[in-house]
Parts: sequence; structure tokens; C-alpha cells
Amino acid sequence: MPELTAFQWCLAVFAALGVGVAKSGFSGVSMVHVLAFAYIFGARDSTGVVLPMLIVGDISAVCTFRRHARWDYIRRMLPPACIGVVIGWLVMQRLPAAAFNPIIGAIVLSLIALHFMRLSRPVLFEKVPHALWFAWTLGLLAGVTTMLANAAGPIMALYFLAIALPKFEFVGTSAWFFLIVNVFKVPFSYQLGLIHGMTLLLNLVLVPAIVAGLFIGRWLVTRIPQKLFDSLLLAFAALAALRLIIHF
Repeated sequence: MPELTAFQWCLAVFAALGVGVAKSGFSGVSMVHVLAFAYIFGARDSTGVVLPMLIVGDISAVCTFRRHARWDYIRRMLPPACIGVVIGWLVMQRLPAAAFNPIIGAIVLSLIALHFMRLSRPVLFEKVPHALWFAWTLGLLAGVTTMLANAAGPIMALYFLAIALPKFEFVGTSAWFFLIVNVFKVPFSYQLGLIHGMTLLLNLVLVPAIVAGLFIGRWLVTRIPQKLFDSLLLAFAALAALRLIIHF
């Protein structure tokens, strides 16, 4: 078990709750747990710590929304995403650990900007054609980003919005897509030494918080406007990302 301070344990539990909340439909929350675990374990090592927790959340989401998945879009996005994972794995073998904090910070800021654009100007994405090049471009970007930072949620949200998926199909398709991609990432993270016995033990301890987050997310969905909730969390994540880049 990793040796954590009381504050770090509190932050880890909060971040695990965020994993569950994000998988219940609040995609903006994903930025918070990415940055929280990067703060605790370092940007590079945190990717392996978070991955099994994401898979737990994906399985729960699939069990709930599996009937709503659009497999035609999943099949279209999986090949470029898997290629992107391999590219991200190669990049991680060649970059020093110290380089990951600014990289993750920059990735998060870019995704936050795209996410705010999606929230504020959805019309810009409604007319994007159902073109293969568009799927492959976002799929490759999602694969690289999820391998480097476990932060591809907003990219996939942009794609699914562009093709105008209804709400439940959006959630069900996302659930299956990320379950498959995250399981695909496991051997690459293991080869990099990011997943091992101590991280898995920590994951096991935090599973109840992930499950609690799923229930909290479902409760929040019916009571808080998602646009406002995501906007507040993304603003907080932007400050944390800036801290990773410029160390203020």
C-alpha cells in the first residue's frame, strides 16, 4: 500500500468519488480526478493508479446503459483509438517523468477549452459531417490522450455531440467504448511499470468510493443542471492544470 498522508488519503477518496460521478454522466468531473491523482502520485505514475478504477466505473456504466450502445460508432472509433494508445505508449517510454506534469497540464487545458466550446456553442459541432477522417482524427487524439493522461472523455463527448447521439445512446456508447479501450491499455501500463501490486491494493481500497460516486452522480443528475455543474468543475480543473504547468 502506498504511504500517503491524511490529506493525500482525503484527496484520493475525493478523486475516486469523482471517477464514479464522471461515469454516471458528468463528464467534466473527469478532469478533477486526473489532476488530483497526478498531484498525489506524479503525472506519469498516476495514469497506472487511475486505470483500474476507470475500468470499475466503466463496468458499472455498461451494466446500467448497455442496451443503449451504438456499435456502429464504437467500431468506427476503436481502430484509431487503439493506434493512438500505442503511440501514447511509445511516447511515454521516451519522455522523462519530469516532462509529464506540463504535458498533462497542457492536455487538460486544451480539453477544457474544447469542452467549454461544446457547452457554449453546440451549433458549431452539429454540422460536422459523419466523415471517416473526422472519426479517425478524434479517435487518434483520444487514444493518445487516454494513454498519457486518462483524459479522453471530452474528446469523445465532442465526437458524440457532433453526430447528434441522443442522451442515453451517448452514455451507453461511451461506456462500452471506454471499457474496451481501458482494458486494451492494461498490458501497456503494466509493461511501463505503472500497474503493480501496491497500486492494485490501493484501487481495491478505493472501490467503495467509486461505487458511492456512481450513486451520487445519478442523484445529482436529477437535481443540478449539468451545464452549470460541469462549468464549475472545469474552472477548478483549469486552475489545477495551470499549477502543473507554471508551478504557482
